[in-house]
Amino acid sequence: MQIIVRDNNVDQALRALKKKLQREGVYREMKLRRHYEKPSEKRAREKAAAIRRARKMERKRMERDGIK
Repeated sequence: MQIIVRDNNVDQALRALKKKLQREGVYREMKLRRHYEKPSEKRAREKAAAIRRARKMERKRMERDGIK
């Protein structure tokens, strides 16, 4: 990953770097790796996330189709 500093504007370069790191998911990965997570806990977390994603997609589909 590379950020170019223009006109010695380090603040702007830092903002761009933080935005790229956020998009790449580096912060989320660091948070997850801070402590050991048992495989069963990981499966439960991923399953819950999949359920949340599915419900969200269903809500958006219903909203798009005009069904409430």
